[in-house]
Amino acid sequence: MQISDRIAGILGGGSDGWEVFNKARAMIADGVNVTELTIGEHDIRTAAPILQDMHRAALAGNTGYAAIPGMAALREEVAARVQAQSGVPTGPENVMITPGGQSALYAAHFAVCDPGDPALFIDPYYATYPGTLRGVNAVPVAVAAHADAAFQPRAADIAAQAEGAKSLLINTPNNPTGVVYSRATLEGIADVCKAHDLWLVSDEVYDTQVWEGAHLSPRALPGMAERTLVVGSMSKSHAMTGSRCGWVVGPEEIIEGLINLATHTTYGVAGFVQEAALFALRQGPAFEAEIADPFRRRRLIAQDVLQGQNAVGLVPAQGAMYLMLDVRSTGMTGEGFAYGLLESEHIAVMPGESFGQAAAGHVRVAMTIEDGAFEAALRRLVAFAESHVA
Repeated sequence: MQISDRIAGILGGGSDGWEVFNKARAMIADGVNVTELTIGEHDIRTAAPILQDMHRAALAGNTGYAAIPGMAALREEVAARVQAQSGVPTGPENVMITPGGQSALYAAHFAVCDPGDPALFIDPYYATYPGTLRGVNAVPVAVAAHADAAFQPRAADIAAQAEGAKSLLINTPNNPTGVVYSRATLEGIADVCKAHDLWLVSDEVYDTQVWEGAHLSPRALPGMAERTLVVGSMSKSHAMTGSRCGWVVGPEEIIEGLINLATHTTYGVAGFVQEAALFALRQGPAFEAEIADPFRRRRLIAQDVLQGQNAVGLVPAQGAMYLMLDVRSTGMTGEGFAYGLLESEHIAVMPGESFGQAAAGHVRVAMTIEDGAFEAALRRLVAFAESHVA
């Protein structure tokens, strides 16, 4: 007996990009004190009032099967939030609640891609993107965003790969680079999508973490609402990573199809989790800003630490909880730098190559530990880089 080709092929015969992370975790298991700057996990836990509401909802009996599209009140709240942020008329019929953002990414592509369809995505990319596309039997096609353009994707590069493609996946604010796509970038992307009849899947889970400029959802651009699916999540905006509550926002006919998909796959999201998500969303923008504030502070700390040295370059840190650092001056690959830093300094970062070849020679740093420890680790990282500059 053999596993299906579909499952066996999710990684495409290559790496999943998590080798350095796994080695760091193995060192920790062996008792080594490792400073982890790897994954996008808040250093605070879900706020007590949210957990208390989740507990209340469970004790009140909301532990049975929940409405598969999501609770009506939660769909309405998500729709109101999206409409307020984007200016695009959005109702509950445009919202499908999912078990987290990753499930939403899978569902969105399942809805718009048939087996064998080329599906575009931007490199650097979040590590699960290629496997998600393979998982729906699409053919992943990477479009490089270049370091010399501050990792802003170029419309011409996307158009060059768009012939015959069905969809394009973007992520802004961006993981891993920390870049926020400009209006000009998004307008170029929209033009390509309309010219080549592409569905746009817009991963906007970091929409509350913007340090420079403003978040613009491409769904708000002319002619894009009818061809854009927006992926959102409670994970980053409300520190609810383990609760697994996200959504897809899009045209009503797509949402109706996704309800059928959920009926035959996830069968919805736990009701007590949805009630807690509703409670959290109703705390409003001030609460979301409070959750984001540690990363805003640490970005400023990083800018101060990195000032006045030439060993480590900082990609414009405009949003999200990450820094992308250019370490090419050391002569090392991102992977080589990450392994060397882990062995020498017991500091774990993610190689840029874990997120595609466009980020080769870079490392991603998650700003997810206490301010003082973060500053100390970053100073040690810079010293390690300086010791390897020719």
